[in-house]
Amino acid sequence: MPEIVWQVGGFIVAISVLVCFHELGHYWVARRLGVKVLRFSLGWGKPFKTFRARDGVEWSIAPYPIGGYVKLLDEREGPVPAHERHMAFNNQSVPVRMAILAAGPIFNFMLAIALYWAIFVVGVQGIKPVIGEPPAGSAAASAGLKAGEQILSIKDETIDTWAELSTDLIEGSLDGGRLELTVKGLDGLPREVHLDLARVRVDPEFLFDDLGLVPYEPKAPPVLTQLEAGMPAEVAGLREGDRLISIDGETMTSPRALVQFVRKHPGAIVKVQAERNGTPIERTVVLARVENDGQVTGRLGAGLATPPDLWQDLRAERRLNALDAVPAAVAQTWRMSWMTLRMLGRMVTGDVSVKNVSGPISIAQVAGDSAQIGLVSFLSFMAIVSISLGVLNLLPVPMLDGGHLLLCAIEGVKGRPLSERFVAASQYIGFAFIGTLMVLAFYNDIMRLI
Repeated sequence: MPEIVWQVGGFIVAISVLVCFHELGHYWVARRLGVKVLRFSLGWGKPFKTFRARDGVEWSIAPYPIGGYVKLLDEREGPVPAHERHMAFNNQSVPVRMAILAAGPIFNFMLAIALYWAIFVVGVQGIKPVIGEPPAGSAAASAGLKAGEQILSIKDETIDTWAELSTDLIEGSLDGGRLELTVKGLDGLPREVHLDLARVRVDPEFLFDDLGLVPYEPKAPPVLTQLEAGMPAEVAGLREGDRLISIDGETMTSPRALVQFVRKHPGAIVKVQAERNGTPIERTVVLARVENDGQVTGRLGAGLATPPDLWQDLRAERRLNALDAVPAAVAQTWRMSWMTLRMLGRMVTGDVSVKNVSGPISIAQVAGDSAQIGLVSFLSFMAIVSISLGVLNLLPVPMLDGGHLLLCAIEGVKGRPLSERFVAASQYIGFAFIGTLMVLAFYNDIMRLI
């Protein structure tokens, strides 16, 4: 199936489910608190499918699946019959309005809990947190970590897979100071290691390079996959399935070794020794030059892999029973929510680059990739995006649920409704903020494609 189909399909399915659940929160709580719902729309634009339920609610599906909305009866948006004024949103008490506004993000968090519960019950596949050789000068090298050692725990919390380790490392970098690791040494015995984070940058773009923690790779020649049209590998006559033995006489022991060599030699003309179906071949390759943020690196234009059976001993799985999965799912949702909020805060202070802001193009790419990997990967993607929607919507920015909650809180403190002029001015500020954020997200997406 073409990549674009996976990306578009995965994006539409994920966003439609997440937005629908968010709006369902507003709808369900509004109905329970006696507020009349006029319309429930999944998507934006002119609806192509509409029907009206017996209770008078208009349900519609619109063509642009990036959002949706629930329209409530409100005197500020049009005349309301006298006998329905008690059901208008604007006539409700502050606590009632705040409950309806908060329901959308809360439902996103509830959905994330349900998704993580399903993930833990099905089982999370991964690889053991065995590390490769830490680069000289990195935090891991300074701590005395060595290739082939396995990280067992961080701050007495057991680590089963690299995915768990990555989350803990990001979380630990936000705290700063030192991380206390328990490591299984090359002699098979556990030992304590202190990882100094003083000079480690929080930005995920640099964090793992500064830490020097990379997954261990079994020694094996890298295998070419997914050759890009017009790029050096294809132009030189290499094919998918070719096993790269050496470049300019330097043995390629793993995909990472090949990547590191290629990046260090932009524009170089190199001799590649490879095997094709057991037959030795040799090709001359002119590596491409790629410039990113003023840094020029080389590029081969092919995906890399190692034979799957080499990873057999490194495979790991985390699986919980249905009962134990409940608190684990709640804890994971809280953890990811708090981490998302902290990363946003570091973005404001400049510790994390705004390049990490992603738009619909990047989200679609990740959706497609995760859908191709498997069900658990796609559910994990949906859980993270659901949490992001919940956190972002609770930010005190006008036009978002959090902004409306802030206005309601101010009204509650003042004891009287806010002036229309003040509310309108706040909406303009919110519109400018969201517009700027959207432009930034699209810009980042386009720059990544370029």
